[in-house]
Amino acid sequence: MTIRAILQVRINQIKTMPKTSIKSVVITRVRAFVLILLALSMGGSMAVTHADQFDDQINSLQDQNNAAQLVVNGLESEAESYQAVIDQLQTQVNAIQAALSANEARQAAIQQQIIDDQNKITQEKQYLGEDIKSIYIDGQLSTIEALATSKNLSDYVDKEEYRTTVQNKINATIQQIAVLQAQLQQQKAELDVLIASEQQQRDQLAAAESKQQGLLNYTQDQQAAFNAGIANNRGKIGELRRQQALLNARYNIGNFKGDPNNGGYPSIWANAPQDSMIDDWGMYNRECVSYTAYRVHQDYLSGKDGRDMPWWGGQGNANEWDDNARAAGIPVDSNPTPGSIAVSNSGAFGHVMYVEAVNGDEIYIQQYNQQLTGQYSEGWRYTTGLVFIHF
Repeated sequence: MTIRAILQVRINQIKTMPKTSIKSVVITRVRAFVLILLALSMGGSMAVTHADQFDDQINSLQDQNNAAQLVVNGLESEAESYQAVIDQLQTQVNAIQAALSANEARQAAIQQQIIDDQNKITQEKQYLGEDIKSIYIDGQLSTIEALATSKNLSDYVDKEEYRTTVQNKINATIQQIAVLQAQLQQQKAELDVLIASEQQQRDQLAAAESKQQGLLNYTQDQQAAFNAGIANNRGKIGELRRQQALLNARYNIGNFKGDPNNGGYPSIWANAPQDSMIDDWGMYNRECVSYTAYRVHQDYLSGKDGRDMPWWGGQGNANEWDDNARAAGIPVDSNPTPGSIAVSNSGAFGHVMYVEAVNGDEIYIQQYNQQLTGQYSEGWRYTTGLVFIHF
């Protein structure tokens, strides 16, 4: 999918979002989207016939990627902020849930205590049943009848004291149970209110967390889409450079050959992965500029060149070498000589080569990375389209 198509999908998605989400998302991205649309308007056709015509296409794709990367960086920042809010909300949810679980456990304990007390009340009632029955029966007797059924006056007094004691015990038990039940019901009611409040807080936090997660997912989807567009453009750039290298190679005479000694290039750089090290002149290893800089330095040490290789780190692209040389007062012309540096300004980065020998309009060159593979090669080629630096 092209970045233009990705943008259209993103715009359609934004149209369907709630207004509050649109406000928080769109404002931070409008400028970057405009940059991308401007970059898209500069894109060209893939069908070309000249090596230097690839430059505009490569630069346009790189501009698109740079603009898209700005959006990706912004999305990454937004994603981090959303994740931070989610983490904070999750911490609050965990705390509320812990309190809720503790209160629910207390609620269950109180409920069980109410059940246990109710069972105790039932048991007490059973125990008191017989006493109540006895009191009721005795209570139907008149004082004379009670005295008549008693063995003596002392027995009558004992019965009266027992009946009074049982009645007092019944009243005390009923009052105690009533107070206890009231306390338990009050505690349960308070816990019911507290648990309901905590459940509401938990649900509100969970809803807020879900909303933030939705924004995070949306942002991550956008990141993935833009990164896919960037990767697609990088693939196009790679293909353009491959085609460009093939067109540049049309000036080669026959097949170029390698050299197990890599043209004398130091093994510390030659054996390391390409672009994994910086050489003594600020160039990445196994690039054409690094090898050529090395050869210039060697010629200087041997007395072949009058100038050593300058530090051109940060301005080391091959297509900058002739301008760098002119600015440094180093001669640049269209006349090749052994030991001169051939410069091709075509392509996004250009190409530089060490001239070993000259035969009319043909030169024998030694070079690195001509086919963008980070390898050494040498051979004859024509001087068409080249300028030469004379260190």
